[in-house]
Amino acid sequence: MKRTPVPLFGLGNFSRSRPVNSQRRINLYSEVSNDPERGSRITLYTPPGLTSFTTYGAEPSRGVFSKGDFKYYVNRNTLWRESNDGVRVNVGTLLTSGGIVGMRDNGTQLMIVDGTFGYIFTFSTNTLVQITAPGFPANPTSVAYLNLRFGVTSAGTGQYQWSAINSGLTWNALDFATEESNPDDLVRIWSETGQFILFGKNTTGFAGATQNSDAAFGAIGASAIEFGLAARWSVAKFDESIIFLSKNRLGGVQVSVLSGYTRQTVSNADIETLFSGYRGQENATAFSYREFGHTFYQISFPAENVTWVYDGKSQEWHEVQSGGGQHRAQFHVSHQNKNYVTDYANGNTYILDRNALTDNGAQIRRSWVGRHLFKGNESRLAELWLDIESGVGAVSGQGVDPQLMMRISKDGGRTWGAESWAAFGQMGAYKTRAIFRRLGRSGPAGDWLFEFTVTDPVNVTFASAYARFE
Repeated sequence: MKRTPVPLFGLGNFSRSRPVNSQRRINLYSEVSNDPERGSRITLYTPPGLTSFTTYGAEPSRGVFSKGDFKYYVNRNTLWRESNDGVRVNVGTLLTSGGIVGMRDNGTQLMIVDGTFGYIFTFSTNTLVQITAPGFPANPTSVAYLNLRFGVTSAGTGQYQWSAINSGLTWNALDFATEESNPDDLVRIWSETGQFILFGKNTTGFAGATQNSDAAFGAIGASAIEFGLAARWSVAKFDESIIFLSKNRLGGVQVSVLSGYTRQTVSNADIETLFSGYRGQENATAFSYREFGHTFYQISFPAENVTWVYDGKSQEWHEVQSGGGQHRAQFHVSHQNKNYVTDYANGNTYILDRNALTDNGAQIRRSWVGRHLFKGNESRLAELWLDIESGVGAVSGQGVDPQLMMRISKDGGRTWGAESWAAFGQMGAYKTRAIFRRLGRSGPAGDWLFEFTVTDPVNVTFASAYARFE
């Protein structure tokens, strides 16, 4: 009997109405390719796992920065310098022990702000000192660097302030300006393409160098945009742009990419509906990284225990989970061709490892729900064939005989039937096929919905699906 391809693979996300769209991808990302022989197709691949690197104890790190041969971590009230072999050296003490820190360097100095104080670490002398200049702003919340000067925002104001040239220890109380497009408080300062980006709560302004001897920086024309920053630590570099969780006076949140003065929304209506309903949006943290030729933006919402990823190549959203909840990675740094991340719950650090099939030894559940398969009327499904990379079984232990689990919903995703299992190949068994047979009848509308799950620690690739209906 002839099997025909069925369009189960899509890029959508589950919507407010399950019968409209129930698609979901957990710990799998999509790649869209155009094959001259087979046409456009979507393949699901396995994202990186986590390989343990170092640990800083029971408390999560507050920030991480890369410079030269070293990474710098703030954990509790200590600044640590870490070498490539994981050897750590205590290089200074902060006056606070909790809360996320901002970090930025000017080539010779690393500036750290913790919401209460500011500090300068000098790379050549390995010394950390508090900034005590009378002109330094109170309660510094974020830091950036532009034109040989540090720029800093302070809590509860619409002002940003800048340092002396090449010195993060020298400040003048008169060296400040206000983001003038809207009287909202500044949330974060960022530097990009020769200008400061000034994120307010509801608007974003831009400032650049001036020829005025009384003010090193000033507003750039009428460049402000009517979207602000919903979460201070959601901003990340994204290829040649920046990406962030945005909001404006109309309410709700979006994920926006900012290139120059042009803002583009990359979140769809289903994602925005989800994110806008999340508690604690202001506490979201995010980072971006590049792997497998894709640029990923990963954003976590701690209050909801959930992590989402935007893939700039396929322009799709998927979830990543650790143990069924928020992904363990909170902060990221790219250092000498490796992606390092910190754990949101403890002091562990990891390598985002394309060859790791667990999260530091913990099982990764890879699951997806496909598109609705409508037949128009009641139908019987005799056979479903999943084109999945076979022969990838582990050498020993779990995954020696990897299994694919399937469930079917015949009422639009509201309820699910019993689990069915199919093997997809011990190591080297490349002719194995994941086939499910005698799957019964659909409901009167002929709506079939499938969920597939793999929990074995093997490399999973889903390419296509075929079915035989009667």
